[in-house]
Amino acid sequence: MNEVDASLARAAAVVGQVSASGGTIALACHVNPDGDALGSMLGLFHVLRAAGHDVVGSYSKPFTVAPHYRELPGLDLLTHPAEYPAEPEVMVTFDCGSLGRLGDLETAAKAARVLIVLDHHVSNTRYGTINVIDPSAAASGVLVRRLVHELGLPLTTEAAVALYAALVCDTGRFQYETTTPKVFELACELTSFDVPVSRLSRQLFEEHRFAYLKLLGEALANAELDVERRFVWTAVTQDMLTRHGVTLEEVEGLIDILRRSTEAEVTCVLKEEADGSVRVSLRSLGDVDVQRIAADNGGGGHRFAAGFESTLGIPAVAAKIRSAL
Repeated sequence: MNEVDASLARAAAVVGQVSASGGTIALACHVNPDGDALGSMLGLFHVLRAAGHDVVGSYSKPFTVAPHYRELPGLDLLTHPAEYPAEPEVMVTFDCGSLGRLGDLETAAKAARVLIVLDHHVSNTRYGTINVIDPSAAASGVLVRRLVHELGLPLTTEAAVALYAALVCDTGRFQYETTTPKVFELACELTSFDVPVSRLSRQLFEEHRFAYLKLLGEALANAELDVERRFVWTAVTQDMLTRHGVTLEEVEGLIDILRRSTEAEVTCVLKEEADGSVRVSLRSLGDVDVQRIAADNGGGGHRFAAGFESTLGIPAVAAKIRSAL
């Protein structure tokens, strides 16, 4: 039994014991959750709930998700962070590389009797009591499916939809190098539960308000290409968001458009927060390990996709990334 298998077995034993005694399992994913974070958390949420266990799930304020996640089943069942258990008996985090990424729920995580961390980021700081960390996993949702198997509980249709969203988002619709035969085997299992593949894919990747398309046009027009470093980047400012009537959550997929540039090895989108800080998203074709750039700036991720936050202005952050490259 390898380290990941052993950690999964320990996690399953703890969750099983608490559930059997009538205790509450508290689930949480990182602030501003993406498809893998939400899908992973909701996947386990639905499995435990269907089995009759007491379970709550949440993520930090602003407690909003991007519009393209709006039909993931169970969003309406999640608990506002203000009502989250202050001292959970058992807390499970998903796709969250460090305590700081939990935002408002960091205090609860520190107070938890047992903290289980399910993640596939190589940069994970292993902050849990039980750390189930597998950088080779295509998504955190893969680890959730393995945990469900260890628990001996059946999948539900709602859980399958959530886990499929996690899988398809973190493999880039099965385009990234993390897409292995096992990934397709899991996708085959999940879609046997009547996952609405076509509708879900359009919602996750293709549907946008016209206002977003206008902002996208401006962001692409402002994009800069550094030919020497094979680096393309653009920024979304608060002024742009206000003028176009678009939320920061809506621009999550902009980087996937920008990374289509044939001249670029590394792609970056800088997003200005309301407080003036900058949220940085990085993508690489693989020759450059963007996780190293993110980690050097207090963030994390993978070789192919990473991010961090900065209090520097947009020009300074862009210059810092250029220097790192």
